[in-house]
Amino acid sequence: MRLGETLSVTLFGESHGHLVGALLEGTPSGLEIDEERIKERMLVRRPGGHFASKRNEDDTVELLSGVHKGFTTGQPILIQIRNKDARESDYSFIPNHPRPGHQDLLMHLRSGGFADLRGGGSSSARLTAGIVAAAAIVEPLLGDIEIEAHVGAIGSIESARIDQCPGEWANELCEQLRCRDPHVVEAMKMEIEAVRKGRNSIGSRVDVLVKHLPIGLGEPWFDGLEPALGRAYLSIPAARGVAFGQGFQAVQMTGLEHNSPWGGSKEHPIQEGEQPDGSIAGLTSGSDLFAQIAFKPPSSIAHEQTTLDLEDGEKKPLVVKGRHDPVLGPRAVSVARAMTTLVLCDLLLRKRDAL
Repeated sequence: MRLGETLSVTLFGESHGHLVGALLEGTPSGLEIDEERIKERMLVRRPGGHFASKRNEDDTVELLSGVHKGFTTGQPILIQIRNKDARESDYSFIPNHPRPGHQDLLMHLRSGGFADLRGGGSSSARLTAGIVAAAAIVEPLLGDIEIEAHVGAIGSIESARIDQCPGEWANELCEQLRCRDPHVVEAMKMEIEAVRKGRNSIGSRVDVLVKHLPIGLGEPWFDGLEPALGRAYLSIPAARGVAFGQGFQAVQMTGLEHNSPWGGSKEHPIQEGEQPDGSIAGLTSGSDLFAQIAFKPPSSIAHEQTTLDLEDGEKKPLVVKGRHDPVLGPRAVSVARAMTTLVLCDLLLRKRDAL
C-alpha cells in the first residue's frame, strides 16, 4: 500500500473503520499548506450528490505531523480523515455470502478469516481520500505542469477528446459529471439514471491530459513515465485498463502513421504531427501526455445476484444493500488527477536528485 520512491505515500485505514489516511514521506521543507486547495480537491472526490453514493462524509483533512506554522518541515506528514457515516449493518452478510466482483472471499481466505471486509475494508475506494489529500499538499512541486482530467465515457456515451473540450465546466451538469463536453452530458445523465432505475451499474472511462511537461522526465525502464503512471492508475479500485497516446489504436497503424518526426530547432526541438506521444521510452518528449483509464461497473448493485454461500457451500440469491455509486468515472476524475500529481512529483524530485 505504498506508492513512490523519493516522494512516497503509504495508505492506511478501512472503509467502515474509525478513519482512513496516508503517510506522506519525502516532501521538501518550505511548501506552503493551501487549505483551500485541499478542501477543493477533497470536495470533488467525496461521496454524495445525484450521481454518487449517498454516504455523507465531510472528508475533513487533519495534518498531524510534518507541518508547522502553515509550511512543511521536511518530515513525514501524517494525514488523517475520519469516517463519520459508516454503517456496519449493511455488511452483515459478509463473509458467509461474499459479493460477486469484490475481494470479500479473497481477503477472507488470505487473512485466515481476520480481514475487515466492511465496505471493502482496506481495499475500498474510500482510501483514495488519503491519495487526493496527499496530492493536494505537493501540487506546487509541479511548477508549470498542468493536469486536466474529465470523464471521457460512460457506457457507450463517449465525450470528445479532452483537449478538444472547453477548459472550464460549461454548466452545472458538466461539473457534476466531471465532463467538459456539454454536448454529451445529458446523454450520460440519462444513461446513469437508466441503470440506477434498473438497480444496476455502468462502466466508465477517465481521460487525463498533462501539459507543459519538460523534456527528459522519467527513469529508464520500470520507472519510466508510462510504467510509473500505469502502475498508479491500475491501483485505483475498479480500474481495468490504461492506454497512453494512440493506445490500442496503434495496433492498426503503420510506423509512418504513428511516428512523430522531430522539428523545431537545436535549442528547442519539438515533435510534429497531429498527436505526438508525450513520452518515448519512458522519458517525456515535451509534448502533451494523453492517458485513458477504463473503470468497470461498480460491483455492488441492488439487483439480485446468485453467488456462493460459504456456510453451506451452495449458491444462493444475494441483494447487496447499502450506499453505492452507479458509476465510478465522475469521482475517479479527482483520483486520477491526484495519482498523476504524485507520480510526476516523485519523478521530478528523483530527476532533481540526479543532477
